[in-house]
Amino acid sequence: MDKARAAAIQVVFEVNERDAYSNIALANILRNKKLSDIDRRFCTELVYGTVKAGQSIDWIIEKYVTRSLKQIDPKILAILRVGMYQIFFLDRVPNSAVVNESVEIAKKISVGASKFVNAVLRSAVREPNKAKFPSNDSAESIALSMYHPLWLVKRWIEQFGINETKNICAADNEQPPLTLRVNLLKTTKDEVLKVLEERGVKAESSKHAAEAVVCRNLGALDDFDLLKKGFCQVQDESSMIATHMLAPQPGEFIIDCCAAPGGKATHIAEMMNNTGRVVAIDIYDHKIKQIKDNATRLGIKIIEPLLLDATTVGDKFNGVADRVLVDAPCSGLGVLRRKADLRWKKKPDELAALPKLQLKILKSAAKSVKVGGVLLYSTCTLEKAENIFVVNKFLQSNKQFELESDKMLLPHVDHTDGFFIAKMKRIS
Repeated sequence: MDKARAAAIQVVFEVNERDAYSNIALANILRNKKLSDIDRRFCTELVYGTVKAGQSIDWIIEKYVTRSLKQIDPKILAILRVGMYQIFFLDRVPNSAVVNESVEIAKKISVGASKFVNAVLRSAVREPNKAKFPSNDSAESIALSMYHPLWLVKRWIEQFGINETKNICAADNEQPPLTLRVNLLKTTKDEVLKVLEERGVKAESSKHAAEAVVCRNLGALDDFDLLKKGFCQVQDESSMIATHMLAPQPGEFIIDCCAAPGGKATHIAEMMNNTGRVVAIDIYDHKIKQIKDNATRLGIKIIEPLLLDATTVGDKFNGVADRVLVDAPCSGLGVLRRKADLRWKKKPDELAALPKLQLKILKSAAKSVKVGGVLLYSTCTLEKAENIFVVNKFLQSNKQFELESDKMLLPHVDHTDGFFIAKMKRIS
């Protein structure tokens, strides 16, 4: 397991010191290191567990050191973080093995580093109660015991109350399933379920979308031929619900304003039976390529990727679209269960700046909708300021639109990503 631990420590170091994304850094190191299947799974567990626990682990470390964490060599701190995760959060790993292996890894830095790591971890093993989290319903207790930033817990308590906040945090810490959208242009759901069953994958039909399959143990996707051949697309059920609320029809002209990597755009095209026109917009060149690649893989002919700033879409396409989708840039606080490091990367000031941009995009997109057409706004966040407040502000100044329906999906209630969807119709 020493190779797995060393690899995990390297990823944790890169996430904390180089601002790497945990999933990308982990994939890179697993691709380059020759690890057994057991070691790969152990490394993955250590990385996502340590990164997810984040500041809660740092709080624990602070109970056993006499200096600021900023004064500790970042590579040594990564060793301590992964070590503390094993001691306090993993029952099946003997503490003696954790200490010994961590010390051996630290020796590669220096003798002094190994002695320091040994002293800190042994102290944690001897006196675990020193790092016992407070057990009450305070914001600090919830933040520490459920691994969320204190500012975010306080924010959610104001919006949802204590019990709902605890439920949301618990759902964020669960391992999410992987959902596949079956490409009905190429195959059937029964055929996909049959292939998955033959491979020993636990899979079932989605309760939210007829074309979706929920997988519990699919594993790595690098060589998954159902994806390579375009029979499936990875997409959460919440995202598919949004497309169904948009209700695209064959032969229509539809605009997806923030389309990359193309999940909803390709879903729209499939629901249109590959007839009509879908303009898929994004502001970045490399994301336009993602849209093209996904459309090609799925055998879709009607998507037109377009490099364009979404805040100007109404100037280019004025009153011509049957349906327009705005899956707006957002804080992403509804997908924390999928992105272990996202909860620690987000800052309150980022959230404050988003509604202005979201409203600007929505107002521009609205100009593209023909009379009688549909405007759909969605985000993958729980923030009311980015969701219903944006929609209400838009409707107040755009009387030619009316709200037909809106939906808030919550991870602990709907067992999907957290997602907001509002469907509006242009009436004049």
